Amino acid sequence: VPVPVVAVPEPVLPAAVPAPAPASAPMVTPVVALRPTGVAAMDWDELRAAVSSCRACTLCERRKQTVFGVGHPQAQWMLIGEAPGEQEDLQGEPFVGKAGQLLDNMLRAVGLTRSEAPAHEQVYIANVLKCRPPQNRNPEPQEVAQCEPYLLRQIALVQPKLILAMGRFAVQSLLKTGEPIGRLRGRVHEVQGVPVVVTYHPAYLLRNPLDKARSWEDLCLAREVMAGKLR
Repeated sequence: VPVPVVAVPEPVLPAAVPAPAPASAPMVTPVVALRPTGVAAMDWDELRAAVSSCRACTLCERRKQTVFGVGHPQAQWMLIGEAPGEQEDLQGEPFVGKAGQLLDNMLRAVGLTRSEAPAHEQVYIANVLKCRPPQNRNPEPQEVAQCEPYLLRQIALVQPKLILAMGRFAVQSLLKTGEPIGRLRGRVHEVQGVPVVVTYHPAYLLRNPLDKARSWEDLCLAREVMAGKLR
């Protein structure tokens, strides 16, 4: 008698449970804080301390030190640059290295210095940003906005008779304009009632030496403005 063949169903295996995805590393949020209040009423010591401890933007995370400014606190000429570079970050002083040497030569040509001297011969030098951007990248708008009250207070404390703005970001930040330097040169502008003359940044001049002649024209214009104010 033939034996009937009974089909045995294959066992149904449970659905595979996907392995849990590896946990991603937690995002680290840079520690930032509010800018100190009352900057517009600070004296020199208070302002320097506020800048030194400032953590109002992410630039504070990588700086070696802040670069406050240097020169005579009642100088007749105030020079404003853009942001500290590597050497400035290490030394805590604006315009050092080759760009600083070129600036010193430019100042010497018009009878000025950053070294110890009377107020009418010594300049005061500051930057728009007090901390170095990584890899010397361009300043970002929010960084400029956080540092701006410090610079404006420096201008108010120095009370210069003339401001020499050097470089695109310094010029555009001070004058609140997007126009390039080439269109702003040769004219006298104004910030907080102080005449402003626009010129190229010394670091730019090292890369574009042909524009040194234009920069000399700007210095001559600044000297004429000063001569008119001192008559």
